[in-house]
Amino acid sequence: MQGGYTITVESDTNDYTVSFCHISPNFKVSIGDYVVKGMNIADVGPKNVYNVKNNPYKDSNGNPTNGATTGCHLHLTIKKGGIRINPLTLFDI
Repeated sequence: MQGGYTITVESDTNDYTVSFCHISPNFKVSIGDYVVKGMNIADVGPKNVYNVKNNPYKDSNGNPTNGATTGCHLHLTIKKGGIRINPLTLFDI
């Protein structure tokens, strides 16, 4: 495990990949599932996760955490051609 629980979605029409990190270990999709825009694939968090083999991450109380984090959040990484890009370039804001 590196950086907590992660789901990576690969595009079938171009060379984009989107990774959602520090999510709940109760995934709503499985490897090979086809996902579409707006589909709920996972929930954010929790901060603490248990029963993860070789998890090096701990909070100040010694409890295992969902990666190097202090609380629930979503880490979003978008890559095009294997190179990280700024996700804000993909939205009309």
